Amino acid sequence: MTAHALEWQRTAAALVRAMPRHRMVGNGMQAADADELHAGVSAGTPWSEVAVRLARRQTRAAMAAIEAGDRQVARDRFLRAAACYSFGQVPLEDGPAKRSLYRDLVDAFGRAGALLDPPAEHVEVPWRGRSLRGWLLRPSGVVRPPVVVVLGGIDAWREEYAAGAELVRDRGVALLLLDAPGQGETRVLGGLHLDRDVRLALSAAVTQVLADDRLGDRVAVWGNSMGGHLAALLAAQDPRISACVVTGGTVRPAETHTRFPRFLGKVQAMLGLDPEASRTLMDDLELDAGTLAGLTCPLLVQHGARDAVFKVANAREVHDLAGSADKTWQEWSDGDHCVDNHADEKYLAVARWLAPRLTGAW
Repeated sequence: MTAHALEWQRTAAALVRAMPRHRMVGNGMQAADADELHAGVSAGTPWSEVAVRLARRQTRAAMAAIEAGDRQVARDRFLRAAACYSFGQVPLEDGPAKRSLYRDLVDAFGRAGALLDPPAEHVEVPWRGRSLRGWLLRPSGVVRPPVVVVLGGIDAWREEYAAGAELVRDRGVALLLLDAPGQGETRVLGGLHLDRDVRLALSAAVTQVLADDRLGDRVAVWGNSMGGHLAALLAAQDPRISACVVTGGTVRPAETHTRFPRFLGKVQAMLGLDPEASRTLMDDLELDAGTLAGLTCPLLVQHGARDAVFKVANAREVHDLAGSADKTWQEWSDGDHCVDNHADEKYLAVARWLAPRLTGAW
């Protein structure tokens, strides 16, 4: 076997490990598409090329459904297309190819959102001459609903968590699917990177939500992976946060590249810094006992015991050090990162825990 063949096999295997079937299916991709993506990359076709082909096929199906007058199927197919684009862009470095694919992702998700009642809205939160980008999804028939701000991680961003978050919206809660600085559209198309003032940027989003007279006065935050760390940081330092969910998070975000040096490249992309400055900033973001004592709102922490990205012990500290009198720890003994291998169960647990604390039904 040639060196080139060995290299693409290693690359394919790494991508399949990073994006296993259950993660993709649990976060919006059709099962058949996930299988075809894995098969295609394992046969030697570039990951993103296969994903784009699948996304375009789903888009054609969505357009056919619109012509047939079936809005529900059309929305589902646009969401499937968006999921293909979302997972397809992950291996690409920031640049023209990633930006092009990301624009297609935003377009597909926006087309799906236009078919909701009320329609999803693409929103921007001004921040230092740029903006945080997000999607506002409001529940139908609810006057001034509470809001949960949903955050993704280092390379899994807002749209990936939309399918699960809709279980919360279905219980009368609005969603702000937000790309924080260094994430998703905010970075790839907006050029805004994460820095030491990330909490202030997220608080600006809370201010914008509270200023919207269509929305209520209770705001929660739900973060996944690195977003879980950011959610805990925000809840600890912004007293306007009414509840906090941390899924697959950590007190020590530097643990990823400390244990897996090749992960530093992803961190650099998020921060827009050189390796040494990236290490320093990630070290500075560690949550200590003093900070977490300020997290006094209701708190749910979810983690998988087999999480290979953030250790369960470092997630447990978020729960144990928090000052909240109402805090819940949920651990899956066989759970992987963000408990993606129990996606339905995980999302349902969040919806059942979070919605009542925001709507007053608890």
